[in-house]
Amino acid sequence: MSALPNAASPFLGFGRLLRRYGFAIAPEQVSGFMQAVTLLGPRSMADIREAALATLAPPPDRRDEFEAHFQSHFYGSTSAVVEGDADEETRIKDDGGADDQRIEAEHSQEGGELSSALEQLSTRDFQRDDDRLTAFQRKLPSALPARRSFRTVRTPSRGKLDLRRSLREIVSADGDVPSPLLRRRQTVPRKLLLLIDVSGSMKLHTADYLKLAHAIVQGADRAEIFTFGTRLTRITTALRIRDRDQALARAAAQVDDWDGGTRMGPTLLAFLSVPRFSSFARGAAVVVLSDALERGDHAELETAIRRLSARAFRLSLATPLAGDPRFRPVTAALRAILPDLDDLIDGSSLTSLIDFILSLARPAPAASTIWKRVS
Repeated sequence: MSALPNAASPFLGFGRLLRRYGFAIAPEQVSGFMQAVTLLGPRSMADIREAALATLAPPPDRRDEFEAHFQSHFYGSTSAVVEGDADEETRIKDDGGADDQRIEAEHSQEGGELSSALEQLSTRDFQRDDDRLTAFQRKLPSALPARRSFRTVRTPSRGKLDLRRSLREIVSADGDVPSPLLRRRQTVPRKLLLLIDVSGSMKLHTADYLKLAHAIVQGADRAEIFTFGTRLTRITTALRIRDRDQALARAAAQVDDWDGGTRMGPTLLAFLSVPRFSSFARGAAVVVLSDALERGDHAELETAIRRLSARAFRLSLATPLAGDPRFRPVTAALRAILPDLDDLIDGSSLTSLIDFILSLARPAPAASTIWKRVS
């Protein structure tokens, strides 16, 4: 049997992707999909989409999910229309990096004047900063919350009997009974996901947030970084560059919506609509760096935070407004999302953020409990 041409790889990969997410796709359907694409030319991506719908036949109740998978797989930088006004579109920009696994009150009226739903595109340069994040980067791997993996490792005590290997040792020792071999489930750090607000109301804090994000990517084995304003951009790959100046310059070039408006609810919904992105949040410690000043209806923000909380191990909102001792979560948006937050903390300085992230492994009362006491 002759090898398939390289051009067939995306279509085979799409079939594997659907099967990985529970779609019933037979090999014959994938073959029919490629034949249909060949017959159609294809002249456009619309032809490929129609061929996929006709041959792979997603069930009606999973059609939206199928569309999201198609957009994620065939478009490197894709656009997703989420719930809200039909003429508003949240653009999603992926940095193209490989997956690590096979893989949100205002304390015064003036504080919300910079919050806007209008898109404003600009770029930014980052200047050299000192090495105050070095100690944080060194402590981070051991400070992150951990989970028990399904993989096991050998242990001299306090484990379960590895019966198969123990029997093998007995046979090799001619029936003598050696010390039993024990194994235990491995403990691995949880993923850390940062969602950074780069809108105009956050412009005084964005540079520090990006430096913190670089230290996190350098120190943690599995970390993902996204920026959002009027668009959503994944910048993890750029921040993997060891030199901070080069990494921040690369990230600055990728993000198009610096210091513009904010559509926090629709943008977070767009993040959750892409299966590859939403998988980053599953079982992770998720930290949203934003003032959560959502203009207009906050229903989409409430929906997005609720869904994000359901996926995450711990969901935290770090707002610079909480640096004011008079701050209270009294806006409609913050009151709506507070029950779904594990933490609502001060995000006004690097020191407070570093101390908080290094404490993620320690249990703490829910945000709603703490702020009811304060209020």
